[in-house]
Amino acid sequence: MFELDFAYSALLIVCLFAACSFEFVNGFHDTANAVATVIYTNSLRPWIAVIWSGFWNFLGVFAGGIAVAVGIINLLPVETLVDQNIAHSIAMVLALLLTAIFWNLLTWYLGIPCSSSHTLIGSILGVGLAYSLLPGSAGEAVNWGKAQEIGMSLLVSPLFGFSMTIILMYVIRTTTKKTSYGDSLFKEPKKNSPPPTWIRGILIITCTLVSFFHGSNDGQKGVGLVMLILIGIVPAYFALNQSLLPDKISGSLTRIDHAITSIDSSHLSATDRVLLLDAAVMNQRLQKRFSGLREISAIPKSERFLVRKDIMMMYRAINDIVKKEDVTLSEHAKGALAADLKEVRKATDYAPNWVLLMISISLGLGTMIGWKRIVKTVGEKIGKEHLTYAQGASAELVAASTIGLSSYFGLPVSTTHVLSSGIAGSMVANKGVKNLQPDTVRNILIAWFLTLPVVMVMAGTLFLMFRAIF
Repeated sequence: MFELDFAYSALLIVCLFAACSFEFVNGFHDTANAVATVIYTNSLRPWIAVIWSGFWNFLGVFAGGIAVAVGIINLLPVETLVDQNIAHSIAMVLALLLTAIFWNLLTWYLGIPCSSSHTLIGSILGVGLAYSLLPGSAGEAVNWGKAQEIGMSLLVSPLFGFSMTIILMYVIRTTTKKTSYGDSLFKEPKKNSPPPTWIRGILIITCTLVSFFHGSNDGQKGVGLVMLILIGIVPAYFALNQSLLPDKISGSLTRIDHAITSIDSSHLSATDRVLLLDAAVMNQRLQKRFSGLREISAIPKSERFLVRKDIMMMYRAINDIVKKEDVTLSEHAKGALAADLKEVRKATDYAPNWVLLMISISLGLGTMIGWKRIVKTVGEKIGKEHLTYAQGASAELVAASTIGLSSYFGLPVSTTHVLSSGIAGSMVANKGVKNLQPDTVRNILIAWFLTLPVVMVMAGTLFLMFRAIF
C-alpha cells in the first residue's frame, strides 16, 4: 500500500484506525453535550436524540470546510519534523494518538466533561516540544503563533459562553415575565413527560445546531489528525493536492515574486533581510517547478514533500515580514499578496473526500453510544437545581453560535467547555453563584487545568520512547 512494505503498511492502518477511534471517542465524549438537554427535558427519546445528533454531526464534517483541520495541521510544522525515516513519522503519530485517546476515555469514565480539543492540541504540542529536545533537531518544532491563536480561542470561548448565557437568560426572563407561558420555561422538567410543543421544537433546533457545528469544528480536528498521519507517513501521495490544476498557482507565484522584490530591505533588520532572501529563493524554486506544469501529479514523488516544504516555509517567512511596521508595502499590495499566498496554499491545504467520509462516520457512530455519563453531569450535577427548559435552550443556542463562529474563522474550540460553561451561566442567572455544585465545577476546572500539562508530558514521553524503539 502506497509503496510501503508490509510492516509499515500495517502501522499506517493502525494509525488511521487510531485516528478514527479518537473521533469515535470524541463522538460519545463531546457530543453527549449536544443531546444532554433534549434527553434530560424529555424533548426526544434517548435513542432518537443520539441518532439525530449523529446524523447532523456527520453533515457538519462535510459542510464545515477544512479551516479548522488546516489549523490543526499547521500547529505542528510537519515539514520541520518529518525526515526520510518513516518510522520517526509513525512514532510522532502514535504518541499523540494514544495520548489523546487515553485521556478522553479516562475523563469519560469519570463522567467529567473534558475537552477533546484540549487533549488533541496538548498531545500535538507535547510531540513538538519533545522533538526539540532531540540532538540535531533544527527549525521550529511548534508553530507558536498558531498555538497562541488556538490557546486564546480555547480560553475565551468558555468565558464567552458563560457570560452570554447569563445575558440571554435575563432577556428571556424579562420578555416572558408577563406571558402565560413564562413560568413553564423556568420549571424543572416533569419525569417522563415531554415539554410543551413549542418549547420542544426550540430545544430540538438548538440540539441540531450544536450537533452540526460540533461536526464542523470537532470533526475537522479528526480530519486534520488524519492528514497529519498521511503527510507524515506517505508524503509522496498526500503532501500536495494532486487534484488541483497548477496554472493559477504559477501566476500567483510570479506576482509574489514581484511583491518580494518591491520590498525595500534596507529598512529591515539583518534577520528579516535573511528571511526575505530565503523567501525569494524558495519562490524561485517553486516558480521553476510549476512553470509549464499541467498537473501536480506530474511532480516526481521524491520532490512533492520538498515542494510542500517550500510553500509552507515561504508562506510563514513572507507573513512574518509583512507584519513588520517598517515594510514598504501599501495596504492594497498587502491584500493582493495575501490573496496570492492563499491561492498557493491551496496546493497544501486540502483533505480528500474519503478522509471526510471516514471521520464523519466515526464521529456519527460515536455519538450514538456512551452518552449517559456526560448527560447526567450536564443535567443534574453542574447546578444545585435540575436543568430547566430555558436553561437548556439558552446554553445550547450560545454554544451553537460560539462554535459556528469559531469554525468560520478556522479556530478549534471545545464543545464541552462552551456548553458546560453555558449551563453554569444559566444556573448563576437563576439564583447566583451559590446555585452551582462546587464539587462538579471543581472537577471540571481541575480537568481543564490538568489536561494540557498531563497530555503534553505523556505525548512527549511516548514520542521519545517510540523514536528509541523504532
